Amino acid sequence: MKFKTAITQHIDEEVYIRGYRLLDLVGNLSFAQAVYLLLRGELPSERESKMLDAMLVSVIDHGVAPPSAIAARCVASGGNSLNVGVAAGILAFGFAHGGALEDAMRFLSGAVSGGVSPDRAVSEYFEKKLPIPGFGHKYYKDKDPRTERLFSVARELGVFSRHCEFALKVQDEIERQKGKRLVLNVDGAIAAIACDMGFDWRVGKGLFILGRVAGLVAHVYEELTQEKPFSKRLDEEDIEFVGTPKRELPGEFKRS
Repeated sequence: MKFKTAITQHIDEEVYIRGYRLLDLVGNLSFAQAVYLLLRGELPSERESKMLDAMLVSVIDHGVAPPSAIAARCVASGGNSLNVGVAAGILAFGFAHGGALEDAMRFLSGAVSGGVSPDRAVSEYFEKKLPIPGFGHKYYKDKDPRTERLFSVARELGVFSRHCEFALKVQDEIERQKGKRLVLNVDGAIAAIACDMGFDWRVGKGLFILGRVAGLVAHVYEELTQEKPFSKRLDEEDIEFVGTPKRELPGEFKRS
């Protein structure tokens, strides 16, 4: 069996990425441009590279509270190396953290390509009692400033199109049907922009990972160089025990 790939090949001991000599890319392409080339197979336009760069920067870090940062720092605190800590952080990405981007892309691309109206798209989720991916935030209730910034950049670059417009209409429709505002969050904004740029929804979580890994590296490095090993643990007063109170082992089970 042979592995098949259209991404990278070696010719005369040199590496070629999507047909381009790697050494020609070094010093000429930005990281965002190289990422675009890897994922899409062709070099990006200036506006596409600037937009992707903005998207990656917008998710680069969000503090120590997210599960990925906690996991990364806890694992590193156990005496593991940087790569192990970062890997633990990546493994913490799930549907509630990082996965919303992919789900939102699937939702938006499916609705737009299928000609589903915003009101119908929202009502279908509400009828099934499902949360609409890319909408709502624990802290931002009126607007997500990251969404506003990304959409501003998208408009400036001419990337803002029908998926972004649809996402904003869904935000309004959610408020109309639910009677409560659920903001279009940064995951939803990136999802809409990525769809307008032609990215497949199945690469959604990958876009989040590409941006957030830099933050995880910074957190793990800080943990390894600024904190003592085994420092990330809870004290007894931080734990609420809700199990069975202490009790004696029945006599028939005692051997000594």
